[in-house]
Amino acid sequence: MAMTNDELEKEHIELINTLPQLEMARLMRFAPAGHIYFDMTKPYSQIFHKRFEELGGMTSEISKELGW
Repeated sequence: MAMTNDELEKEHIELINTLPQLEMARLMRFAPAGHIYFDMTKPYSQIFHKRFEELGGMTSEISKELGW
């Protein structure tokens, strides 16, 4: 049985709330264009950015660790 939109949204939000700072930074830097977490028409973008900032955001140490 397919998930409802509400169930899918809840699952994405739960995942965002468990991602560590490094993984969030990795997504910020390397996610493909149009990734659902950065789509400003969806609620995930605000939730993602708020949590990422609460964790400390993109530090110079993390940026160096990720590289290009």
